[in-house]
Amino acid sequence: MSSESFQLQILNDLNSLNIIESTKLQYPNVSSQDVIANLNSLVSYDKIKYDTLESIYYDITDEGKDILKKGSYELRLIQLLSAIGSLSLKDKNFKTEDMSANEIKLGQAKAFRNGWITKTGEGNLVIKDGAEVSQLPDVTKQQLELIEKNQLETIDNKTIQDLKKRKLILQKKTVSYKVTKGADFSVDLIKPETEITSDMITSGSYKDLKFKPLNFNSQGVLPESGALHPLNKIKQEFRQIFFNMGFTEMPSNQYVESSFWNFDALYVPQQHPARDLQDTFYLKNPLTSDLPEDKQYIENIKAVHEQGAFDSIGYRYNWKEDEAKKLVLRTHTTSISAAMLHKLAQDQKPARLFSIERVFRNEAVDATHLAEFHQVEGVLADYDITLGSLIKFMEDFFSKMGVENLKFKPTYNPYTEPSMEIFSWHEGLKKWVEIGNSGMFRPEMLESMGLPRGLKVLGWGLSLERPTMIKYKVQNIRELLGHKVSLDFIEKNPAARLDEDLYE
Repeated sequence: MSSESFQLQILNDLNSLNIIESTKLQYPNVSSQDVIANLNSLVSYDKIKYDTLESIYYDITDEGKDILKKGSYELRLIQLLSAIGSLSLKDKNFKTEDMSANEIKLGQAKAFRNGWITKTGEGNLVIKDGAEVSQLPDVTKQQLELIEKNQLETIDNKTIQDLKKRKLILQKKTVSYKVTKGADFSVDLIKPETEITSDMITSGSYKDLKFKPLNFNSQGVLPESGALHPLNKIKQEFRQIFFNMGFTEMPSNQYVESSFWNFDALYVPQQHPARDLQDTFYLKNPLTSDLPEDKQYIENIKAVHEQGAFDSIGYRYNWKEDEAKKLVLRTHTTSISAAMLHKLAQDQKPARLFSIERVFRNEAVDATHLAEFHQVEGVLADYDITLGSLIKFMEDFFSKMGVENLKFKPTYNPYTEPSMEIFSWHEGLKKWVEIGNSGMFRPEMLESMGLPRGLKVLGWGLSLERPTMIKYKVQNIRELLGHKVSLDFIEKNPAARLDEDLYE
């Protein structure tokens, strides 16, 4: 039967009966799912209204039917004890045609609870004194008889649950429906139009047509939209933490940098391995750029590298301007910090600066490394600050992310002394993962810019990817960036605050 034919049959039946109740009128050749689907279709056109009615009933299991026939296990056990006097639970050879060993076991549990039997010192079951076997009611059988007659109103819920637990009954549910006439009831299937078309407007036929009313309560289908990448979510959290700690964001959208700011200004010698082609991406076109206009600063840098200055003994080599002019894809955002500190020398005062941007290194790609990644750079310039100030700041900073488990390890950096690597425990990888590097900028780097000796500068560079991996439990960085990224992962992870007291 087609949907249209079946719907017409429903409308004609309703026209004749005024009310259709599934308990009285059924459609045996149509599945219950199809019945409901066609009813919903008619409801959408205001042809009908219907309510579903759910009712609970209980089927008696085979075990329950056996009790109805023979009586409950507990009463049959009493009758058995009345006949033989006592029953030894230790007698494995005991047999009876009246009850199986399992039935005796089930019966004794209930009989004990009813206070019908007791156990002797030898461990035998006997009828308890005062129990009149002929007068003991078979309550379990009586309860099952009431269920069989569907007299559920006479049985309390506790009894029902007990019978279900004993697997004597099974709960089942029936769903019935009651159909009544709708506001636009008729026995025809002329369905209203769902949308107006240009042809209807041109011909004017829309004037004679009936349209389905708009459902303003419907939520509709959510439109397709973009989603913030987890890295951007964590980046925004980092930015908010910095802003709330009094930091100013540095300009960081310059991916190409001169070797001078990327290496030389940071006291990295021109023969350092980090400047090799195996570690750094160099540009071919253009090949070089100009050095800063501050000639005295250039002379200071040359002196620091060649023979030492500002209490430094230098690296003892011939520093070359041509090498410093080479253009690279910046290997760290500390190049930005160096340029900003040089500007700070013109207006010497405490400062808090940060940047979060991409950096590039000629790295072999693995589970925790990419050739392109983000660095969270921070600089804190002030008087009377120490390495302990840096450790305390790092602990406060990461606690606002919800990362409490940190370790600090001494390390070497050309431009900081002392220096520390920062590690955090990665639950997914089950190991400590380096998430940043930090230290106090060397005096020869700062004083060559013109900054006073008393002004100390703390600096750190943190990974953005690794804290994101820890936060979102990502074990392989290639699942966070690149062709292996799951779009569901990007869409479904919330742009969540990392910690409750982040903004306190």
